[in-house]
Amino acid sequence: MRKILITLAVLSAVVIIFLATWIFYGHQISLLLDRFGTIEMTSAPINSIAYQGNGTGGIFHVNDLGLGLNDRNGPAPSIGTTKNDQLALADRGKVFAFGPVRTEAENLATVPPAGDDTSIEIRRSILNWPTPFETNFMTGHSPSWKRHLYYRVRWKKSSGGNLEMLWRYEQYFYPSNGWGSGFMTRQGFTGLIQVEIKN
Repeated sequence: MRKILITLAVLSAVVIIFLATWIFYGHQISLLLDRFGTIEMTSAPINSIAYQGNGTGGIFHVNDLGLGLNDRNGPAPSIGTTKNDQLALADRGKVFAFGPVRTEAENLATVPPAGDDTSIEIRRSILNWPTPFETNFMTGHSPSWKRHLYYRVRWKKSSGGNLEMLWRYEQYFYPSNGWGSGFMTRQGFTGLIQVEIKN
């Protein structure tokens, strides 16, 4: 009988430690697991891109998604036109030209030239984490779960240049409405987290 009580006490302690770790460190554990892999939700070719801003930072529109360039930890990439009228992104001394620029209202825009291989992927964390102590005094509705959403833009030019951009945001789960918008921000953790240009 004593062995059974000791075993139950040990098991209870393990479960309590596991739950406490999940609740208080779930965000960090999720980030760690995301380095090894995430789960694909959707993937589609890029039909159009547009830029809304003043040259540095702003909003990068990919198909119907508006992705911020201002929340990056470090200098925001620049977007403008090249000498031969191509819409281009510049980051850390490297330039990637998307294609011939078109003006749409006040935005610069383009479509992928024939032969370019493009995609926009939306992926999510492997691990969701509970938020039982979170309170929203403004609306009275607090999420019960959170997870990370990743938006990855891949663009491979027929001439050989490559661009990869990655955004990370948080997505909240509300018991009454399900998973909400995947664009919630947390300073220092979300926004544009990677820009890689290879020529």
